[in-house]
Order: sequence, then C-alpha cells, then structure tokens
Amino acid sequence: MTQATPPAKRSYHHGNLRAALISAGYELACASGTEAVTLRAVTRAAGVSPTAAYRHFADLDALRFAIGVHAMSRLARSIERHQAAVGNDPGRLLEAVGTGYVAFALDSPGAFEVALFGLVGMEHVGLADGRGEGGRTAFELLLDALAGLVAAGRIDQDAVDAAAIQCWSSVHGFASLATRGPLRNYPRETLDRMAERLARDVVAGVLAASP
Repeated sequence: MTQATPPAKRSYHHGNLRAALISAGYELACASGTEAVTLRAVTRAAGVSPTAAYRHFADLDALRFAIGVHAMSRLARSIERHQAAVGNDPGRLLEAVGTGYVAFALDSPGAFEVALFGLVGMEHVGLADGRGEGGRTAFELLLDALAGLVAAGRIDQDAVDAAAIQCWSSVHGFASLATRGPLRNYPRETLDRMAERLARDVVAGVLAASP
C-alpha cells in the first residue's frame, strides 16, 4: 500500500516570515481587535510554530509594535485617498487628514486600535514602515498640510506644533468615540457627516488661533 505523501511544510526565507507574521497579525486585528493579537494566534494564522516568531521578534510586544506600524501605513493610505479628492488647497488638505483618519477608524476599528501599538513615542511617527504610497506617514501628511498653510500665509510657523497636536487629538478623540464609545451605534453616514463637520471646525480653529 502506497503511503500518502505528507503535505509540504510552508517555508519562509529572505525575510518572508517576518512579513507573513505582520500580515497575519494585522488581519487578526482587523477582524477581532487587539485582544486577538497573541503570539499563538498570529503564528497559527501564518502557519508556523510559536517559536518561529522569535527569529524576528523578541516578544509579543515587539510583534505588536511591528503590526501597529504596518497599521499606521494603512492609515496614511486612507489619508492619501481623501486628500487626492480635494485638490491642492492646504485648508482642504488639512481637512482631509482628519476625514481620512476617521474613515480608517470606522472602516477598520480593530486596525485603528492596533495602530497605536506602533506609536510608543513621538520618535516613531516617521518610521519608514508606517509610510503610505506617497512615502509619507500619517503624521508627516498632517505636518505637510500645516506647512502648506504656512506657505500660503494663513498661519505662522510658530503655530505649527500646537496646531498639529490640536488636530490630532481632536480627530482621534472623535474616532475613539465613534468606534469604542457612545457614538459607535450611530449610522455610518451620520458619523461621516459629523467627521466632515469636525474637520472643518478644527481647521477653522487652527486658522483663528494663529496671529
């Protein structure tokens, strides 16, 4: 009797295992949130043993960090898509940073949650793996839009740092309310309208605050 040939084991080389683990973890986060991102679950989804992950990541925190940075790149792409639809006006581009940020959170609440694993400190806002298709991270896209307002004479350079935190905290707060807070049961179209209004109001506030 001929024995069945056992299935070939999946093999990874030249860094493919690292990418596979990050991709598997990101998909788990999208589907089930941060609690689903465990070492055992990620390696199972990637088709390898838990010990295989230690070739590329020191521990679960390191793996989650890498997944978070990858999620930040997806956030940057969401912002890029929204900016592509509004033209070149710096005010509209700044609004699109906000609406793109919120849209990412609403489209993928789990990915939005895990994205913060990639921002342990402000030194991580410009990491290469967090860049979108245009080569800029979400935070860099925010700074670019503010720089456009400076170049247009609509705000002072000295106002940029405070404006960046104002914009970020405002849209992040709304995104958190809309995905994990009391607004999470609102219809999507309502949340989109609220996000657009918020983005306009935030930009108006930035312009009004600058001398």
